Amino acid sequence: MSNGLPFKMDDLTLLHEASLLDGKWVQSQQKQTFPIEDPGSSKIFAHCPINRLPDVDQYVESAQTAFLRYREVNPRERAKLLLKWHTLITNARSDIAKLIVYETGKPMTEALGEVDYALGFAWWFAGEAERVRGSVAQPSSSNRRTLVIKQPIGVSVALVPWNFPVAMTIRKAAAALAAGCTMIIKPSPETPLSILALADLALRAGFEPGVLNIITTDNENTPVVSERLCKHPLVRKVTFTGSTAVGSIIAKHCSDGLKKVTLELGGNCPFLIFDDGDLDQALTALMVLKWRTAGQACTHANRVYVQSGVYNKFLSMLVSATKRIQVGHGAAPETTMGALTTTRGLEKMERHINDAISKGGEVVCGGKRLTDYSGNFFAPTIISGMNSTMLTSQEEIFGPLLGLYRFETEEEAVRLANETSMGLAAYFFTKDTSRTWRLLESLEAGMVGMNTGNASAAESPFGGIKASGYGKEAGKDVAIEEYLISKTGTLTVGPIAKL
Repeated sequence: MSNGLPFKMDDLTLLHEASLLDGKWVQSQQKQTFPIEDPGSSKIFAHCPINRLPDVDQYVESAQTAFLRYREVNPRERAKLLLKWHTLITNARSDIAKLIVYETGKPMTEALGEVDYALGFAWWFAGEAERVRGSVAQPSSSNRRTLVIKQPIGVSVALVPWNFPVAMTIRKAAAALAAGCTMIIKPSPETPLSILALADLALRAGFEPGVLNIITTDNENTPVVSERLCKHPLVRKVTFTGSTAVGSIIAKHCSDGLKKVTLELGGNCPFLIFDDGDLDQALTALMVLKWRTAGQACTHANRVYVQSGVYNKFLSMLVSATKRIQVGHGAAPETTMGALTTTRGLEKMERHINDAISKGGEVVCGGKRLTDYSGNFFAPTIISGMNSTMLTSQEEIFGPLLGLYRFETEEEAVRLANETSMGLAAYFFTKDTSRTWRLLESLEAGMVGMNTGNASAAESPFGGIKASGYGKEAGKDVAIEEYLISKTGTLTVGPIAKL
């Protein structure tokens, strides 16, 4: 256990520098570890086990053994376990948020917000556990009845990203546990500690050993560990949140054993502002939807299209608001935007900015690394005069870069918005009711924010179309169905008496 943490925890027993296997905190077979670095200071403050290919099978076998018991647990008892987990996470809210700050770099207010957002999934799926329903029907043969029952699919694997480690873990795990599945979670190498704390609280809530296993590893071994988890014959379901490129690889791995897969992948999300839109409302939404998590979220606005009649006015409003952002370490109370989680993000920002400038874009705010800091800091950047040839138009940014595009007509805006292989989310602001209906139907995205930037909640299905993946997380019925199988039974009831 690390001594000399850069922060104080109320319950230090929640800090684990070990993987969780069958209810025990363990090291890898080779006893090697990798460092956990604070993005806000570039300082190492903890280490976790480097699990390799030979380590993987025991995690799956433990989960399978536990599944044979856990699938028999009454749905109400599963709901009670999830509610207890919810209570314990609520009580540990401050400690979990601190781990998020020092793993991801985000400000404390955002970390606390992530925990609160995540708790909604634990609460929601506790209710869904008892609402799994089958059906009974009379088919065309009058003397038969058809029954459909729903059962848990089996051992599930969650490959969790680093930008919202707690929210993505609970969103995936709560659905699986509610359905009666066991789950193995492989955290991102950047953010294992907050997920290990959640697993500790799951044990304290009463989930049996093996129901939730956590296998950590470094970036070098992530591909082989993930591949083995996906291809293991005892694994029946895989859920992945991450880039489209890696999601495609995960889908190929899972195709070998015909595993059920949910993929929540990258976004190149358009944000449309029309002349008749409420500019203050649009600005408030965009400030959150672009700068929260330093722009590192798949649902963030990637391309901001502003109709020509309000383009200059909105640009002025946006620059003024952006210059008030306080960049700094996430633990500092005055910070409103923290560090990027990885140095890769800094390099990508510079590549996108240089490309935009070379093609006619104008940097009107920011545009450079903040070298006064020791961590991964980049100034909030706004570029005007964007066009469809630029890299930012074609790739997900995943950083604090906002590009403004000018458009003239609704038809042009829709065409530009849809000019991407991705289709996760889209947003628009207009007071025209007829246009609202047209845009809802014409924008190619799995989620559409209509005069709002908030498109995610436990009660609404989350997922994209096109290259942004398939399957849904959260929402009524659809999310828990990802962890269930349907079994059809046909029964002969005998001849029907004639009157």
